[in-house]
Amino acid sequence: MDPVSRDLQHYLQQSRDALLRSLDGASEYDVRRPLTPSGTNLLGLVKHLVGIEASYLGDCVGRPWSVTLPWVADGSIWDGADMWVTETESREEITGLYRSVWSHTNTSIVRLPLDAPAEVSWWSPDRRRTTFGHLLVRVVAETAQHAGHADVLRESVDGRGGTDHDDVGDASFWASYVDRVQRAADRFATENT
Repeated sequence: MDPVSRDLQHYLQQSRDALLRSLDGASEYDVRRPLTPSGTNLLGLVKHLVGIEASYLGDCVGRPWSVTLPWVADGSIWDGADMWVTETESREEITGLYRSVWSHTNTSIVRLPLDAPAEVSWWSPDRRRTTFGHLLVRVVAETAQHAGHADVLRESVDGRGGTDHDDVGDASFWASYVDRVQRAADRFATENT
């Protein structure tokens, strides 16, 4: 594997791990419930990325994954079914699918050069032909973005910050820090009234 592919795989795995850590210790309710006005939820982010890896780094590069995702097979993905978890889907099932697709994706990263041809059938005809490298960068970026979303969502559930939260300071430090941020914002509170 070339050094760029190795770096991309490393950063992809860091974001995968961070996303799954956001579920640690959270209740079934808290990983499933909508935490934003658009319905974003922790376990839904994981489910979404299962399909992202399977499609972009499997189907689109001629290496279809052996698992058929129900929300892809029945077309409900186009209605957002990949962004939330039904009552019949378990946390273990979704995280197991995510870990399983990693193996398939990692094999693609090892076997395919970054300039290998790829085609994304649902993109517009003028841009659907691309390369494996382009799609790999896209998946790394999307996974990192959703891992960041998960950090913020998890903090809103129970105040648990990201991986370096406790390295930066204790509860007293964070209370003082947030107070300073709030005071700086308060100066501008009357602008919206």
